[in-house]
Amino acid sequence: MFSVTVRDHFMIAHSFAGDVFGPAQKLHGATYVVDVEFRREDLDTDGVVVDIGRAGDALRSLLAELNFRNLDELPEFEGRNTTTEFMARVIFDRMAARLEAGELGPSAAGLHSLRVTLHESHVAWASYDAGLPAAAAARG
Repeated sequence: MFSVTVRDHFMIAHSFAGDVFGPAQKLHGATYVVDVEFRREDLDTDGVVVDIGRAGDALRSLLAELNFRNLDELPEFEGRNTTTEFMARVIFDRMAARLEAGELGPSAAGLHSLRVTLHESHVAWASYDAGLPAAAAARG
């Protein structure tokens, strides 16, 4: 399996519901470093996994939608704890939608799976990893 990873970051504010979160139940900020790993079984005809420039641009654009936002105020997250794990899945789904829309170019057609990792700090992070629906359909 071949892979290419792009990295960017975003800053948010949010709060959590539930005693398990202790002081994080109050509004607080987080800065996430985000890695998106694109994977495929074979390189494309140009010898790449994905156009790394387009991948970086797509991630930057995707994160701009969340950057400097209070996630508690966004309707799509109403009633949800926007934990690091939850946000890894959100970013995965949004990147998968951009892939399906063709935003990453023709080399992205051969992608097998993605892993999205949000680094909360230098000692804690969470990931979401799954196959891509288009890859599953192509395999039959």
